[in-house]
Amino acid sequence: MRYQDLSYWLSSLDAPLTPRPGLPGDTDADVVIVGAGYTGLWTAYYLAAADPSLRIVVLEKEIAGYGASGRNGGWCSALFPTSLPALARRHGRDRALAMQRAMHETVREVGRVVEAEGIDCDWRAGGTVVLARTDVQLGRARAAVAEAREHGLTDADLVLLDAAEAAARCPAEGVRGGTYTPHCAAVHPAKLVRGLATAVERRGVRVFERTPVTALRPGAAVTPAGVVRAPVVVRATEGFTPALPGQRRAVAPVYSLMVATAPLPESTWAEIGLAERETFSDYRHVIIYGQRTADGRLAFGGRGAPYHYGSRVRPDFDREPRVFAALRRVLGELFPVLGPEVPVTHTWGGPLGVARDWAASVGLDRSTGLAWAGGYVGDGVGTSNLAGRTLADLIRGEQTDLTTLPWVNHRSPRWEPEPLRWLAVNAGLKVMFSADEAESRTGRPSRRAAAFSHLLGH
Repeated sequence: MRYQDLSYWLSSLDAPLTPRPGLPGDTDADVVIVGAGYTGLWTAYYLAAADPSLRIVVLEKEIAGYGASGRNGGWCSALFPTSLPALARRHGRDRALAMQRAMHETVREVGRVVEAEGIDCDWRAGGTVVLARTDVQLGRARAAVAEAREHGLTDADLVLLDAAEAAARCPAEGVRGGTYTPHCAAVHPAKLVRGLATAVERRGVRVFERTPVTALRPGAAVTPAGVVRAPVVVRATEGFTPALPGQRRAVAPVYSLMVATAPLPESTWAEIGLAERETFSDYRHVIIYGQRTADGRLAFGGRGAPYHYGSRVRPDFDREPRVFAALRRVLGELFPVLGPEVPVTHTWGGPLGVARDWAASVGLDRSTGLAWAGGYVGDGVGTSNLAGRTLADLIRGEQTDLTTLPWVNHRSPRWEPEPLRWLAVNAGLKVMFSADEAESRTGRPSRRAAAFSHLLGH
């Protein structure tokens, strides 16, 4: 396997992707972490920083950053899978606002660590602009700002943009307005995760790659090379979780795919905007996301790939020509300057983890020592940092503001068995695609999509 082929981000690293040595045999630790993506590495980082005497082992089936951490859209955002109104309904306004404020602080915290550890990951805190290109989408933008005000956020957190203000940041075709939040940074995700792996090793954490874990149980992580015995075992496997025994229905691995253009000239960027490297999206139902990379490419992604029966995850699922073609078409619709003559040089994808109630969670079962974090629904670049800090506090037995947040020790219901799981996830995708098409055609909001979003707790 050529790890460089997994994404544009991994292909553009200067350092070779040579795997670290695997686990040499049975060993003892204080904490064993399964998964060397953002969640596992942030957990190791904060544990080692808080208590350098801890013996921490990280086990990774491939290499650090093999999964979503090395393939995502590069948004270190304050987005959380459960909406602020849904959190308020479940946990009250104050706790919902505390969760959102913790996410805001998380963006700043990642920036602090990047600077402190000297991680060169093209960090640029330019915020996010979400465009409204139809009257229906503009209505959603207004509703988003109204909900934010109702739940305690201000213009400093989310502001409504008129057509001229939105176009000043990103003059996409037909822009009628939008919203802007400063709580996001564009980042080169593979540089971040690889730099983080190096940073935890500097703090004494042992990272073993090419070491698949075949079973998790209280007090141990089992691999073909040996058993790591530890009183705390952390599952940090996100979209790859269903491959673990007993975890088939814990999350649904849903694929998100991306394309990247060749480096664009400044004359083209003058027509696209994003001068501050704002990340961007719009208010359609089927999520799209993009950023201006530090080397002048437009990296652009979206949902739309099918969920695969039995929660299967395979390398050939990373590439869906139909979805890549659709992403390229949407790019041209958003920015006519990106006509067919502008080459797409990279296409890639990978699975993300979706809990049954669309609720990310972090927790520790003190009776077994088993800990977990995940279910980020694609919002994991920032959320994983908050997860790592929270797990570090939970594992060390500290009572902090983080350990009282509403997602701590939340238990999502399991997904339905097949074929119900396959039918439900793919039906949901179809509803959202159909809603976008209908709204574009009729100019009226889709009731089916609204009902489906309500079922998901959005």
